[in-house]
Amino acid sequence: MATPHNNAPEGAFAKTVLMPGDPLRAKFVADNFLEDVVQVNTVRNCWGFTGTYKGHRISVQASGMGIPSMCIYCHELYTEYGVENIIRIGSAGSYTDRLKVMDVVLADSAYSESSFARVLNGYQDSLTYPTKELNDTILRVAEQENIPCKLGRIHSADVFYTDESQGTFRELAERTGSECVEMESFGLFHVANTLGKRAATLLTISDSFVSEENLTAEERQESFRTMMRLALESAVAMDK
Repeated sequence: MATPHNNAPEGAFAKTVLMPGDPLRAKFVADNFLEDVVQVNTVRNCWGFTGTYKGHRISVQASGMGIPSMCIYCHELYTEYGVENIIRIGSAGSYTDRLKVMDVVLADSAYSESSFARVLNGYQDSLTYPTKELNDTILRVAEQENIPCKLGRIHSADVFYTDESQGTFRELAERTGSECVEMESFGLFHVANTLGKRAATLLTISDSFVSEENLTAEERQESFRTMMRLALESAVAMDK
């Protein structure tokens, strides 16, 4: 059942998939948290793995960067591989003092200027939303596991290097109602809602526009263990 972007055979993916942007983060999750791991996708080095966590079958698949790349992978997982739940595990830049470096954030909505949803099927709103059932599960697991998790709106930007003429981060935060910025979730949520599937986004704050702190590339790959554990425990809870 190979697609242009995934050479995994039929049945290779679990019902729940964790999706980091970075293939190296996908490998890190597979190497450090999963047992009996099989690499199921190697196309374009956008790696995918399936294994078990506490006896539950779980997959992790990299999405690449940006809404278009994310939505190629999540669409194919949902429609070709029978995936039901996708939990994005990514990094974000904070727009506010409330979200500090290494904080874990659960998206309750995603704002974007992207034309993706309009071009896909005429959706005109600038906000998309995660699946309530999946978000509720993550919040319940976070409380059970004593993992601090902050709920908030995120900005899914199309442009990483924004021209200063478009405003300061404070102006962006005020205009969008967002507390942090990443580049994928608006599209993930829209595809999931369109297809009747479930999606959520967990983010670790990797840098702050307020304090100007930031993590290294290696730290972004390997230091988000708290977020990874919360996503994995939530996947187990969804499998019960």
